[in-house]
Amino acid sequence: MSDRFIVTGNFTDDPFAIDMAQYIGLCEDISDVVSLKTFANSEFCPRYMLDVDDMEHIGQRLKGKIVLICSVSNHENSRNDYAMRNCILARAAKENGAEQVVLVEPDLFYSAQDRGPYRFGELEKDRSITDLKKFDGQAFTSHLYAELLKTSGVDSVVTVHNHSTKVQHLFSELFDGNFHNLIPTDVYAHYIKNSDFVNPGKNGSNLVIVSPDKGARQFMNSVYDALQMPECKRVVMDKVRTGEREISMTFNPELSDISIEEIAGKDVIVLDDMVRTGTTIVKCCEHIRLGNPNRVCFGVTHFNTSAEVREKLNSPAIDEILTTSTLPDIMNRDCQGRLRKKLTVLKLGKWIARHVMQMYGMDDGRFENDFYKIDMSSKNPRWPPKY
Repeated sequence: MSDRFIVTGNFTDDPFAIDMAQYIGLCEDISDVVSLKTFANSEFCPRYMLDVDDMEHIGQRLKGKIVLICSVSNHENSRNDYAMRNCILARAAKENGAEQVVLVEPDLFYSAQDRGPYRFGELEKDRSITDLKKFDGQAFTSHLYAELLKTSGVDSVVTVHNHSTKVQHLFSELFDGNFHNLIPTDVYAHYIKNSDFVNPGKNGSNLVIVSPDKGARQFMNSVYDALQMPECKRVVMDKVRTGEREISMTFNPELSDISIEEIAGKDVIVLDDMVRTGTTIVKCCEHIRLGNPNRVCFGVTHFNTSAEVREKLNSPAIDEILTTSTLPDIMNRDCQGRLRKKLTVLKLGKWIARHVMQMYGMDDGRFENDFYKIDMSSKNPRWPPKY
């Protein structure tokens, strides 16, 4: 049934798109599926080339197909460029007869600008005038991006661990529920349970998982439930912002299972959806260090590999970093920099491909027990992994 799918990336030789095609079971090279050509004036003009030897019927084999547009960002081009490419690829697919067009974008573009200078939907009906004024003169870009994708022919959107409730509601409504926000709790739980984070026979009694603020609490609780280790403890931090990049951290006594004194000798994992500057996480881990834990790991789904983040997360307050491949630059050793000694990347290609096949009733069980891969530098003290 894999022959129902057509897979393309939005730039040539995209490793994520190539992996997705292989996991779904497609044998054809994705560069033979679509030509990502650009005119001399720099305008993007892709052409689906399924019938390149039959010019009379070129493109007609898209009829009845499910086209997956795999979209990730890297440092070579801007997200603005890739977003426009997604729209043109979707329009080309739909105009040539594709039955369904699915955008697979692990880190959904424009999610940061999830409000505009006006009220939109039930979630914003009580926004204050002061809040609205903050966005005067700006565009509500997450709304614009959703509308552009829909107009271009995208039928469904698949993303990973989107942080904005407003964006989730916006896309779900516009795409009639065909918005899939995948939370990798099973990936994190499987890795934690099968690594040396959990002492054998201790049922998680050595383990503490932490939400760096109330916003990450739901994710922390989801991982806790997936771990199925009742002896594992949870901590929620209170964050108080005292300046643009100045914050203070304390344990929330009402939402935490233990006090800071009780984490002595424990293995601590701080869980969050994204890191942009690193300020919050470093402050969080520095405060945890006051309790004298055995080690502190930062687990984050979307890792922005900016110079500022690499510098801050090199802090001695953080022993290890556990992240995913939603932003593929993190697998580049040059982008990792000095962090490669304490970095482990959980590659989500199989996991996402499995979900896409489940969407269309095509999951053959291949990835039931082997649903992600691990990327770890030989510089990591825990190398070689047993995987």
